[in-house]
Amino acid sequence: MTLSGKHAVVTGGARGIGLAIAKLLAKEGAHISVLSRSSSPSRNPDHGASDFFRVAADVTDEGAVRRAFTAYRERFGPIAILVNNAGMAESAPLTRTPRGLWDRTIATNLTGTFLCTQAAVGDMLAAGWGRIVNVASIAGLVGAPYISAYCASKHGVVGFTRAVAAELSGSGVTANAVCPGYTDTEMMGRAIDNIMRRTGRGEDETRALLARDNPGGRIATADEVAQSVLHLVTGSETGLAVVIPEPSALP
Repeated sequence: MTLSGKHAVVTGGARGIGLAIAKLLAKEGAHISVLSRSSSPSRNPDHGASDFFRVAADVTDEGAVRRAFTAYRERFGPIAILVNNAGMAESAPLTRTPRGLWDRTIATNLTGTFLCTQAAVGDMLAAGWGRIVNVASIAGLVGAPYISAYCASKHGVVGFTRAVAAELSGSGVTANAVCPGYTDTEMMGRAIDNIMRRTGRGEDETRALLARDNPGGRIATADEVAQSVLHLVTGSETGLAVVIPEPSALP
């Protein structure tokens, strides 16, 4: 199916996975609105995306989210596609995880996904067609040490996705999640730096360890995640949690 003229909102779309998704959807003809804490409501050619409409908002702030979505509609009309990508990841042992870290992680990764979905889904239901794709994580399907808050938030995103898919079944609106493992982005770079600092390992050894634990035994790319999102946006599946890289996929 064609995305020409459809309005897509991508949260956390200023860099990394979100930017790759926004660029790919734009290439397919969609009008792109980007929500990011650091962006402003202007065109930004610096990322090669001069037609993106950007509004600064924190996804944990309900009022700011609603104002942003109002601005998006004024620019490009009703929202047909929502990609909830905004997120954060910090690590700490369970016994040294402060309440503030827990609250920030749940608010950004899970509550932000809820608020943006709630702000967009009315347009989709009115049109009888819509696509919601939530960027979760492999940590939304399995547990891992030192990231209890992150795992909890991403498990919540997967559960929320499945609940929305069930509730909207038959409406023409689908909801799916993509669950990347370690992906070659700035966020993974920070994770590598933390591991190197704590363990004394070199960068190559650290990357190899992360790749070994990843689905498929390798590091994913942002473009792979974007392609998976595009597949879900142009398809009719709902309620899926797609692992990236696929365990059987080759580099």
